[in-house]
Amino acid sequence: MTFSVPPADPATAAAHFRARLSFETDVSDVHAALEAGTPGLVVVDSRGDAAWRQAHLPGALHLPTAEIAARAADLVPAGSTVVTYCWGPGCNGATRAALEFARLGHPVKEMLGGFEYWAREGLPVVTSAGTVRRRVDDLTAPRSAVACDC
Repeated sequence: MTFSVPPADPATAAAHFRARLSFETDVSDVHAALEAGTPGLVVVDSRGDAAWRQAHLPGALHLPTAEIAARAADLVPAGSTVVTYCWGPGCNGATRAALEFARLGHPVKEMLGGFEYWAREGLPVVTSAGTVRRRVDDLTAPRSAVACDC
């Protein structure tokens, strides 16, 4: 197969993918970290008030992106590792939120897939009716498991 742009050499590719993994995480890993009670982890929902009220991750901190610079110091302990999320892959709100936390000096990762993939993978969400789980979307995870097993 001929590519219009050839693949990078293995050392360059390894550096690139390692760097990506230091900036990004996925819903399965965040769920596992929350379940394990990982010390110093703060998961931040950067969406607006209406989205937060509709549903959010259990244990998440609601801090819309526009408020991070003004409020983060009072809400997020210094030295905490922050994971940001927004709606989903079609939204870069979590990226903007991660940038704000990095500017404030926090180690930070963006949760790929956002709230959408969290819910689609059947993980728990908090709603006004309590904590619920949606049926697993088998385009995102096997129905028989909570994780993609990758």
